[in-house]
Amino acid sequence: MSADAAAQGSKQPKQPKQTQGPEKSRKQGNPEPGGRLGLGRQFNLLWAGQSVSYIGDKVNIFVVPAVMILLLHASAFQVGLVAMAQYLAIPLLSLVAGMLVDRWDLRLTLVTCDLIRFTVILLVMVAYWMGHLSVPLLFFSVAIVNAASVFFNIGYTATIANVVPVEGRVAAYSNMETSRTASEVVGPAVASFLYQAMGIAALLVDAGSYLFSAGAIRSMRGYGERKKIEQTMWERLKAGVKLNWTDPVLRGTLIGTFIMNVGGPVYVTVMPILAYRGLHLSVGTYGIAMSAAAAAALAGALVAQRVSKLIGAARLMPMAVFAHSAVGLGILLAPTLPSALVVGTVLSFYGVTMVWYNVCTAAVRQVRIPVADQAAGVFVQMLTPGHGVLNACRITMACATLIGTFFAWPPEAGIQRMLNREKALAEAASAASPAAPVGSTA
Repeated sequence: MSADAAAQGSKQPKQPKQTQGPEKSRKQGNPEPGGRLGLGRQFNLLWAGQSVSYIGDKVNIFVVPAVMILLLHASAFQVGLVAMAQYLAIPLLSLVAGMLVDRWDLRLTLVTCDLIRFTVILLVMVAYWMGHLSVPLLFFSVAIVNAASVFFNIGYTATIANVVPVEGRVAAYSNMETSRTASEVVGPAVASFLYQAMGIAALLVDAGSYLFSAGAIRSMRGYGERKKIEQTMWERLKAGVKLNWTDPVLRGTLIGTFIMNVGGPVYVTVMPILAYRGLHLSVGTYGIAMSAAAAAALAGALVAQRVSKLIGAARLMPMAVFAHSAVGLGILLAPTLPSALVVGTVLSFYGVTMVWYNVCTAAVRQVRIPVADQAAGVFVQMLTPGHGVLNACRITMACATLIGTFFAWPPEAGIQRMLNREKALAEAASAASPAAPVGSTA
């Protein structure tokens, strides 16, 4: 240190640390008096918008298949085609969207995505009322909405990192997950009520939820401005792909998830066809069955961490994917047993085991196979003339769920042993190189 600097330091008394008022502390996400963490106005606006939007999403997921089957009288192939559009954006856009959102203004991105979704859903209703709604139009509408959702979901995760301090992010994500799970429970019942009361106009709730979300985010103070990133998009893409494939644990998880999602979307796509046309369930009954299944999934989520700790996350993973696929065969019990009870029970266990699997593979993005959704409609349509719609749906769903039952879990079965071996090697290396004695000199 120079003499001038030392003299300067001696002349400047240390200033006392300024304390923040409670309002400023809450805005920055610091603990409020009493130990409760205030996440601030910025997060609360985002949370409010997303909570409403989650309900709208569930209305959309429930109403679109009902409109196709009950109003447009679409074929099984056409239902599968539109279901494909729901997943099309995920494999095509996820990697690129993540890199683009990093470069864009976050708040503007989220508002734009919400306004795109609002406009498209509104146009679907207008097209129906004017007599112009068709399967191709619905396909492109669903694809655009889900493409915007991919960008939005990546952007809102980055938004939380921008507006909530590190110590508050666990609480922030917990609040978001609570809202999402609550929407899973009440959403189908609300959607079935709205559809019975309003028909396709129930989609107004979905459109309105996007508009509300856009307004809430627009009310937030500016954050996440556009930034320049030196690394090219291609370099980042290659690094991400290399990481997922060269790491044996990530690779096993990725392969297992990939195989499971060959059959999973087929099963989910055919379910409303089976419910409405094969089992002749009413919209209200099907909505209640889905809500009961979501409530069971919520209960499963509450014990998922405990089960994971008891068994081991890597060991639970193949068990969960096997059970998830195997319980789907329970749908074959309908209509021998009461159809609504079978659908509700099967979807309940289907949801619980899916939650457990997701808890174990939270760091790995699920892969979707849109071609499989199209195949779902093809199989049902081909089998219907010879077997009837009920048996055609049952055969297709059984085949789809058997894919996961037999082929999805083996790539993940050895991951726990691999982790145990790595841990043992690390411990052996640590024991072989003891620390130097305290106070020793060279």
